[in-house]
Amino acid sequence: MDGIIVVHKEKGFTSFDVVAKLRGILKQKKIGHTGTLDPDATGVLPVCLGCATKLCDMLTDTTKVYEAELLLGVVTDTQDTSGAVLEEKEVSVTEDEVKAVIASFIGEQKQIPPMYSALKVDGKKLYELAREGKTVERKARDITIDNIEILDMNLPKVRMLVTCSKGTYIRTLCNDIGEKLGCGGAMASLIRRKTAGFTLEEAKTLDEIEAMMKAGEIQSIIKGVDTVFENYPKAIAKEECMKAVQNGNWLYPNMLHIESKGVSSETVDGKELKVNLAECEDIRVYGTDDIFYGIYGYEPEKKAFKPKKMFFYKA
Repeated sequence: MDGIIVVHKEKGFTSFDVVAKLRGILKQKKIGHTGTLDPDATGVLPVCLGCATKLCDMLTDTTKVYEAELLLGVVTDTQDTSGAVLEEKEVSVTEDEVKAVIASFIGEQKQIPPMYSALKVDGKKLYELAREGKTVERKARDITIDNIEILDMNLPKVRMLVTCSKGTYIRTLCNDIGEKLGCGGAMASLIRRKTAGFTLEEAKTLDEIEAMMKAGEIQSIIKGVDTVFENYPKAIAKEECMKAVQNGNWLYPNMLHIESKGVSSETVDGKELKVNLAECEDIRVYGTDDIFYGIYGYEPEKKAFKPKKMFFYKA
């Protein structure tokens, strides 16, 4: 199987657990997930199958949307409520103060990753060091928080929707908000609602996936690799150029029918195909058989498209 299954990860499962269980359900070894979720977190986890595993790094590097509950007045060693309580404080802040502090975290900033995380320092995962009672220096990382929408506030609890870049720890955001308010804070719950364009509404639990596999309906929820690139201009290789596409060669514009808005390229079968090569960074290339072959990037100096990621395997 080649494609993407959008999994609704349930509480108690690690991302690795999800992949391991899917290998058993689908009877397939080549599977990879697209971004770690904490065991207590739930929500969208796109899982790549077969040749789609080449997408894993690309899908990880995308904007994410989380629904989180912040509990003020408590500080824990893990920055969420599953950890050991280090400190408890009275929450005497007003709702307006909370709103102002939360708003101050929107934008580009640096964030220090938590000790309880899968990041590695000198080859060892931070959470392994933390369990040994060790704390090591972590470099602050550049992140962007595009927006924080407060969904509900009933102090000391605040429910919010956070849109952010990859590498953002919502646990740390909750901790930092609490610290700035002077009363401490920890993450009480986390749901990933959207990542890489995939939403929670379309996600399936492992039990649902297993049931669909047994019923022979699994293909209906496997999304094609090219669905990730639907915003890229579509290019169809000309019949006489199929060999070059199958061999992963560079492609010149005259070897392709490119469908996009911009400067007129040519007319085929009465249909005007348009492309502005100066603005065309990446295209998705298909064969005359409508099989998706890969992503190509335009190189202005050579006035040709270079293969960036190929997804088609010759039998």
